[in-house]
Order: sequence, then structure tokens, then C-alpha cells
Amino acid sequence: MLTQTIRSDMTAAMKAKDPIRLNTLRGAITAFTNELVAKGRKPTEELADPEAVTVLKRLAKQRKEAADVYTSGGRSELAEKERAELKIIEGYLPQTASREEIEKVARAKMTEMGLADPSGAGKLTGAVMKEFAGRADGGDVKDVVAGLFK
Repeated sequence: MLTQTIRSDMTAAMKAKDPIRLNTLRGAITAFTNELVAKGRKPTEELADPEAVTVLKRLAKQRKEAADVYTSGGRSELAEKERAELKIIEGYLPQTASREEIEKVARAKMTEMGLADPSGAGKLTGAVMKEFAGRADGGDVKDVVAGLFK
């Protein structure tokens, strides 16, 4: 399971004295525990892999946003730290769909749903996201769908 993998990697990071990896993985374990408590479960339980992936995606999104804020604020050293943590988190996430895959599915769904004008973009985006079941980035799907109606 993903949580066990992260725990063992955290131990390895401790032994290797890798502070960025260690702190990132500790943060992920903490986020897993917080998710369990928020769902009314015991903190000693373990998250199932789909739940753990959801938490990791949330952490990755937070790192991306923080890096953008630090970059726009002229704090490049903090932005680099956030990007390093993001890279570590992304290593545990499943491979996301490419824009080409998204476009192929979006075109098929567009034909299937009989959409021809931009008013159905929201429905199409929802259908494509459902098709990929979390394997596609929402921003990429939105961009591809918007491009189909141009």
C-alpha cells in the first residue's frame, strides 16, 4: 500500500539524512492521519490507496500554488524548496494522462454527446474527467475542451 511505501521511504530518508525528503514525507503521513480523523476514523488505521492518492494530489496542488506565490513575491529560494517537495510528492502519484490522450477522449465524448457549441463545455469537461477517474489534471482537461470549441 502507498502509505506503507511512504513510511518506509521516510525511514530511508532519515537514515540518509535527507531533510527535504524527510520533511515532505512526514508532512504526507501527517496529512494521511488528518484525513482519517476528518472522516471519523481512528488515526491508527491506514488510508486505502485511492484516498491516499487524493491526499497526495491535494498536497501537490498546495506546493504548486505556494511555489507560484513565492515566485511572484520574489522569494526564489522558497519557491525552489516548494518545487523540490512537489517533485517528491509527484513521485508517489500515478502517471497522469497526456494532453493527446485527453484530446482523443474529449473528441470521442463530444461526438457521443452531440455537442457542437461552447454551451456544452461544462458537461463535456465533467464527462472527460469521469472517464479518466482522477488520472487527468483538471486544468489540462479544461484547456483541451476549450480548444475544441474554438
